[in-house]
Amino acid sequence: MIVNKHRPLSPATFVPPDLVRPAVRLATSGEAALLNSTTAAAAEKMFAAAAADGVIITLASGYRSFTTQRATYGSYVNSRGRAEADTASARPGFSEHQTGWAFDIGDGSGADSFTPQFKDRPAAIWAKANAHRFGFVVRYPWMLHEITGYYYEPWHLRFIGTEAAMDMSTRGIGTLEEYFGLEPAPAYL
Repeated sequence: MIVNKHRPLSPATFVPPDLVRPAVRLATSGEAALLNSTTAAAAEKMFAAAAADGVIITLASGYRSFTTQRATYGSYVNSRGRAEADTASARPGFSEHQTGWAFDIGDGSGADSFTPQFKDRPAAIWAKANAHRFGFVVRYPWMLHEITGYYYEPWHLRFIGTEAAMDMSTRGIGTLEEYFGLEPAPAYL
Protein backbone atom coordinates (compact mmCIF):
# COMPACT_ATOMS: atom_id res chain seq x y z
CA MET A 1 0.00 0.00 0.00
CA ILE A 2 1.65 3.21 -1.19
CA VAL A 3 -0.05 6.43 -0.14
CA ASN A 4 0.98 9.80 -1.48
CA LYS A 5 -0.58 12.95 -2.93
CA HIS A 6 -1.65 11.03 -6.05
CA ARG A 7 -2.65 7.82 -4.27
CA PRO A 8 -5.28 8.36 -1.56
CA LEU A 9 -6.59 5.69 0.73
CA SER A 10 -9.75 3.91 -0.36
CA PRO A 11 -11.96 4.38 1.44
CA ALA A 12 -10.64 7.71 2.69
CA THR A 13 -11.69 6.70 6.21
CA PHE A 14 -9.69 3.43 6.08
CA VAL A 15 -8.87 1.88 9.48
CA PRO A 16 -6.31 -0.95 9.75
CA PRO A 17 -7.99 -4.06 11.13
CA ASP A 18 -5.04 -5.10 13.31
CA LEU A 19 -3.92 -2.07 15.31
CA VAL A 20 -1.82 -2.91 18.37
CA ARG A 21 0.34 -1.06 20.88
CA PRO A 22 3.96 -2.10 20.33
CA ALA A 23 6.16 -2.88 23.33
CA VAL A 24 8.45 0.11 22.74
CA ARG A 25 9.24 3.34 24.55
CA LEU A 26 6.33 5.74 23.94
CA ALA A 27 6.34 9.52 23.72
CA THR A 28 2.63 9.56 22.88
CA SER A 29 -0.62 7.93 23.95
CA GLY A 30 -4.05 6.97 22.66
CA GLU A 31 -4.41 6.06 19.00
CA ALA A 32 -0.99 7.60 18.22
CA ALA A 33 0.62 4.77 20.24
CA LEU A 34 -0.76 2.16 17.82
CA LEU A 35 0.66 0.52 14.68
CA ASN A 36 -0.54 -2.36 12.57
CA SER A 37 0.67 -5.69 13.95
CA THR A 38 3.36 -6.27 11.29
CA THR A 39 4.86 -2.81 11.73
CA ALA A 40 4.65 -3.10 15.52
CA ALA A 41 6.62 -6.38 15.56
CA ALA A 42 9.35 -4.91 13.33
CA ALA A 43 9.47 -1.72 15.41
CA GLU A 44 9.97 -3.74 18.59
CA LYS A 45 13.01 -5.45 17.05
CA MET A 46 14.42 -2.19 15.72
CA PHE A 47 13.96 -0.24 18.98
CA ALA A 48 15.58 -3.12 20.93
CA ALA A 49 18.57 -3.18 18.54
CA ALA A 50 18.99 0.59 18.91
CA ALA A 51 18.85 0.26 22.71
CA ALA A 52 21.51 -2.47 22.55
CA ASP A 53 23.66 0.07 20.70
CA GLY A 54 22.99 2.65 23.42
CA VAL A 55 20.47 4.70 21.40
CA ILE A 56 17.02 5.49 22.72
CA ILE A 57 14.28 5.68 20.09
CA THR A 58 10.73 6.61 21.07
CA LEU A 59 7.47 6.19 19.20
CA ALA A 60 6.41 9.83 18.86
CA SER A 61 3.37 9.42 16.59
CA GLY A 62 1.94 6.26 15.07
CA TYR A 63 -1.56 5.67 13.77
CA ARG A 64 -3.77 8.65 13.03
CA SER A 65 -7.42 8.19 12.19
CA PHE A 66 -9.07 10.15 9.37
CA THR A 67 -10.65 12.40 12.02
CA THR A 68 -7.33 13.04 13.76
CA GLN A 69 -5.57 13.71 10.44
CA ARG A 70 -8.33 16.16 9.49
CA ALA A 71 -7.66 18.08 12.73
CA THR A 72 -3.86 17.86 12.29
CA TYR A 73 -3.97 19.08 8.71
CA GLY A 74 -6.53 21.75 9.62
CA SER A 75 -4.25 23.18 12.28
CA TYR A 76 -1.45 23.49 9.71
CA VAL A 77 -3.81 25.23 7.28
CA ASN A 78 -5.00 27.63 9.99
CA SER A 79 -1.46 28.56 11.04
CA ARG A 80 0.42 28.45 7.70
CA GLY A 81 -2.11 28.50 4.88
CA ARG A 82 -3.08 25.65 2.58
CA ALA A 83 -0.05 25.80 0.22
CA GLU A 84 2.49 25.54 3.04
CA ALA A 85 0.36 23.01 4.93
CA ASP A 86 0.50 20.73 1.89
CA THR A 87 4.31 20.52 2.19
CA ALA A 88 4.25 19.60 5.89
CA SER A 89 1.11 17.58 6.55
CA ALA A 90 -1.00 15.13 4.57
CA ARG A 91 -4.61 15.87 3.83
CA PRO A 92 -7.02 13.48 5.54
CA GLY A 93 -7.30 10.27 3.52
CA PHE A 94 -3.76 10.78 2.12
CA SER A 95 -1.71 10.10 5.28
CA GLU A 96 0.67 7.18 5.72
CA HIS A 97 -0.04 7.40 9.45
CA GLN A 98 -3.62 6.31 8.73
CA THR A 99 -2.35 3.01 7.26
CA GLY A 100 -0.61 1.86 10.44
CA TRP A 101 2.53 1.22 8.32
CA ALA A 102 4.29 4.50 9.26
CA PHE A 103 5.31 6.32 12.41
CA ASP A 104 7.40 9.19 13.67
CA ILE A 105 10.32 8.63 16.00
CA GLY A 106 11.88 10.75 18.72
CA ASP A 107 14.69 10.19 21.14
CA GLY A 108 14.88 9.97 24.89
CA SER A 109 15.55 13.68 25.34
CA GLY A 110 12.66 14.94 23.22
CA ALA A 111 15.08 17.48 21.73
CA ASP A 112 14.51 18.74 18.19
CA SER A 113 11.38 16.63 17.70
CA PHE A 114 9.69 17.30 14.36
CA THR A 115 12.32 19.85 13.29
CA PRO A 116 15.03 19.57 10.62
CA GLN A 117 17.64 19.53 13.41
CA PHE A 118 16.34 16.12 14.47
CA LYS A 119 18.62 14.67 11.75
CA ASP A 120 21.54 15.27 14.14
CA ARG A 121 19.95 13.44 17.10
CA PRO A 122 21.29 9.94 17.91
CA ALA A 123 17.91 8.33 17.16
CA ALA A 124 17.77 9.82 13.65
CA ILE A 125 21.41 9.01 12.90
CA TRP A 126 20.93 5.42 14.05
CA ALA A 127 17.64 5.01 12.13
CA LYS A 128 19.14 6.40 8.91
CA ALA A 129 22.02 3.91 9.15
CA ASN A 130 20.11 0.87 10.41
CA ALA A 131 16.34 1.04 9.88
CA HIS A 132 16.52 -0.82 6.57
CA ARG A 133 17.78 -3.91 8.42
CA PHE A 134 14.37 -4.08 10.10
CA GLY A 135 12.27 -3.25 7.02
CA PHE A 136 11.98 0.53 7.43
CA VAL A 137 12.90 3.47 5.23
CA VAL A 138 13.05 7.18 5.96
CA ARG A 139 10.03 7.96 3.81
CA TYR A 140 10.74 11.64 3.07
CA PRO A 141 14.49 11.90 2.41
CA TRP A 142 16.61 15.02 2.07
CA MET A 143 16.09 16.97 -1.18
CA LEU A 144 13.61 14.52 -2.72
CA HIS A 145 10.47 16.59 -2.02
CA GLU A 146 9.89 17.03 -5.76
CA ILE A 147 9.19 13.30 -5.81
CA THR A 148 7.55 12.70 -2.41
CA GLY A 149 5.74 16.02 -2.00
CA TYR A 150 7.15 16.57 1.49
CA TYR A 151 10.27 18.21 2.78
CA TYR A 152 12.83 16.14 4.67
CA GLU A 153 11.43 14.32 7.69
CA PRO A 154 14.22 12.32 9.32
CA TRP A 155 11.71 11.19 11.96
CA HIS A 156 9.13 9.61 9.59
CA LEU A 157 9.71 5.88 9.05
CA ARG A 158 7.69 3.61 6.78
CA PHE A 159 7.68 -0.19 7.01
CA ILE A 160 8.05 -1.89 3.61
CA GLY A 161 9.60 -5.20 4.65
CA THR A 162 13.20 -6.20 5.14
CA GLU A 163 13.83 -7.43 1.60
CA ALA A 164 12.58 -4.23 -0.08
CA ALA A 165 14.21 -1.90 2.47
CA MET A 166 17.55 -3.68 2.14
CA ASP A 167 17.26 -3.58 -1.65
CA MET A 168 16.50 0.16 -1.62
CA SER A 169 19.50 0.76 0.63
CA THR A 170 21.86 -1.39 -1.44
CA ARG A 171 20.78 0.23 -4.69
CA GLY A 172 20.75 3.77 -3.27
CA ILE A 173 17.09 4.39 -4.10
CA GLY A 174 15.65 7.14 -1.92
CA THR A 175 11.88 7.05 -2.42
CA LEU A 176 9.11 4.51 -2.67
CA GLU A 177 7.91 6.25 -5.82
CA GLU A 178 11.23 5.52 -7.55
CA TYR A 179 11.51 2.01 -6.14
CA PHE A 180 8.03 0.93 -7.22
CA GLY A 181 8.09 2.83 -10.52
CA LEU A 182 5.39 5.30 -9.55
CA GLU A 183 5.10 8.83 -10.84
CA PRO A 184 6.40 11.61 -8.60
CA ALA A 185 3.69 13.14 -6.42
CA PRO A 186 4.92 16.64 -5.51
CA ALA A 187 1.40 18.09 -5.35
CA TYR A 188 -2.20 16.95 -5.09
CA LEU A 189 -3.93 16.29 -8.41
